Amino acid sequence: MFEVWAPAAGRVEVEIDRSERHEMARGEGGWWSAEVPGATHGTDYAFSVDGGEAFPDPRTRRQPYGVFGPSRVYEHDRHTWGDGAWRGRGLPGSVIYELHVGTFTAEGTFDAAIGRLDHLVALGVDFVELLPVPPVPGRHNWGYDGVDLYAVHEEYGGPDGLKRFVDACHQAGLGVLLDVVYNHLGPSGNFLAQFGPYLHESASSFWGQAINLDGKQSDEVRRYFIGNALQWLRDYHIDGLRLDAVHAFHDKRAVHFLEELAVEVDALSAALGRPLTLIAESDLNDPRLAAPREAGGYGLAATWDDDVHHALHSALTGERHGYYCDFGSMEVLAKVLTSAYLHDGTYSTFRGRTHGRPVDRLRVPGHRFVCSLQNHDQIGNRAMGDRLPPEALRVGAGLLLTSPFTPMLFMGEEWGASAPFLFFTDHEEPHLAQGESERREREFVGFGYDDWGAKAPDPQHEATFHRSKLDWSEPSSEGHAELLDWYRDLIALRRSCPDLADPRLDRVSVEVSEEGRWIVVHRGAHRVAANLGDAPATVPVESGAIVLASDPKVSFADEGLSLPPHSLTVVRLA
Repeated sequence: MFEVWAPAAGRVEVEIDRSERHEMARGEGGWWSAEVPGATHGTDYAFSVDGGEAFPDPRTRRQPYGVFGPSRVYEHDRHTWGDGAWRGRGLPGSVIYELHVGTFTAEGTFDAAIGRLDHLVALGVDFVELLPVPPVPGRHNWGYDGVDLYAVHEEYGGPDGLKRFVDACHQAGLGVLLDVVYNHLGPSGNFLAQFGPYLHESASSFWGQAINLDGKQSDEVRRYFIGNALQWLRDYHIDGLRLDAVHAFHDKRAVHFLEELAVEVDALSAALGRPLTLIAESDLNDPRLAAPREAGGYGLAATWDDDVHHALHSALTGERHGYYCDFGSMEVLAKVLTSAYLHDGTYSTFRGRTHGRPVDRLRVPGHRFVCSLQNHDQIGNRAMGDRLPPEALRVGAGLLLTSPFTPMLFMGEEWGASAPFLFFTDHEEPHLAQGESERREREFVGFGYDDWGAKAPDPQHEATFHRSKLDWSEPSSEGHAELLDWYRDLIALRRSCPDLADPRLDRVSVEVSEEGRWIVVHRGAHRVAANLGDAPATVPVESGAIVLASDPKVSFADEGLSLPPHSLTVVRLA
């Protein structure tokens, strides 16, 4: 049975194998349907509205020829799953590992990524988070230009490849999160408007026309996106979704799209008997996103917290440009480690206004905030896609992985990967290919990257993509192997020591010295002491057992703990 929603159409046909067309019958609510004898798994098809060109199915499950070709019938139940013993994984206490399938390995496929799961298991992470996987223009892309949201990019291995990857992760004890984009659609290959009012009549975002979540006929549009979310969780066994840039949603309805989505996902979780996680990326600094619905929140599991990233990055590097302008001090670092947000109703210089809402430290657990030292955005937002140096990673990882939050690592961070993570595209349409650098440069106006256009490699050049691939000879090489051991030790310590995974924000206290550039974080019977400065420092820590140190020269003195420059030590009090 072929079905498509086209409420304004006077005639709809389904085109089979790029040749014969079959009339479809109009049903209730603007839905059209047709039975085509002989059409089955593997049949190519497309839909024509009012006798026009045939376009891919808005709910296509497979796009074997890319975003401009016809769809292909794909039956989910043909895959035989091997993860029957998997019972899911909740977010509290977890560590997330973010990766881009196309650059995680030289091959850039799901199957090749399966071959590296033993590395992630040994590292000790709990979840793998994939950047978006729906079809994109061309061969390679970050994924945020996706269209055909129900399908999977063929270059990665298509829908079967994703299922094999999720299956393998579950059998290895790893959960899988998927980044999904519901705030906009890619500029190339987006044919939804040919079928119905998927896009808003007047509202827009930086990336183009906004999704119609609250206008006329938006009920069916919301069902399109909620159905997409449920497909990933149900048919692909995905354990949770990261919702891209929810602050860009245009929704003035009394029941917000996020709340409606959370209700539907909770119902599916109950039916499947395993936890399902929704994480919002938001620029709002609003803890209500992850507050329970009974308390007036949306009921999501967590939200990304960029303030923690900004505070760590600025304190470690000294950068204060663009959105880092209010960060960098030790006092700011202390605030975010105890209160999650810097801007919780305070003035944001970058925005030119007050921003954010306070977190109730007594009632909101820290695991509701996903925090990172590096991620795809914060590396890719730099002209050269450069990563933090090893000395910054050691201290930053130590503070992050002993924090009350949900830590997230970015692929290769754990060994100090030399490969950048650059912005890359492969648009097939000349006007998009030519204008991509200019569009990307406009995005950085006011960020402090004034020379971005002059420095950034051409995102359309294939070499830009290949430069971003990880070098898997590095984890065992000198310098990189030592950093990898440090990350493994930190995660193992977090796992074995309840103090360091405790999400209760009201039980975290911090001492800092602006002049000495040191910080001591109190975590139960443990102290996490770090020297971010260029000179040795003695910090006020009582004598105890040194359980982990990034520098062997750390020692106790009469005045406290002596720390070499750019080092971190975890002490268990006697």
